[in-house]
Amino acid sequence: MFAFILSFALFLQDASVAILAPQPGETLRGLIQIQGRMDSPEFSSAELAFTFDASASDPAAGWFVIQTFSQPTANPIIAEWDTTAVTDGDYALRLRLTLKDGSFQDALINDLRIRNDDPLPTATPPPTLPDFDFQPPGGQPAESAEATPTLLVTHPTGTPLPVNPASLPAASIFTVFWQSASVVLILFAVISLLLRLRKN
Repeated sequence: MFAFILSFALFLQDASVAILAPQPGETLRGLIQIQGRMDSPEFSSAELAFTFDASASDPAAGWFVIQTFSQPTANPIIAEWDTTAVTDGDYALRLRLTLKDGSFQDALINDLRIRNDDPLPTATPPPTLPDFDFQPPGGQPAESAEATPTLLVTHPTGTPLPVNPASLPAASIFTVFWQSASVVLILFAVISLLLRLRKN
């Protein structure tokens, strides 16, 4: 009986902090609205942060702060997260509620997949199959009033990359090298001439 009361009390304690959206396994891209709850009478502050999913259970993991809260929010949308500023990968999201006594409560959502660089999935139309003319054995093929469509298979061609404005052709690199070498040799000759005249 005591274990039941204790587990119920812990359940109620953890219910004061929660992340309602996004949910584990979701694929995120762009600006994401994070919905949550942080209603505790012992509220001191709260922090919404993210880390790499693989290190979420590590207490020494580095958490990157999305937003801090000095008071609880009544709005179910507690923050907006711009996922375009984050490298694609799997992440975990944590809402940490710090209580007045210094303890904290966490709500953790694992397995959030950020995929801003992946193309959006598109529906592929079903392939069109050619019409077949039935020819009865020993008979003439039936005359078709309409033309038989032929299946044309095209392969995508590569799009050439634009010219990199920072790239230099090999000829200009050699020109700059020889000009620089000539300037260094001329400076060396002038300085050695000045030193020789100074000795005399």
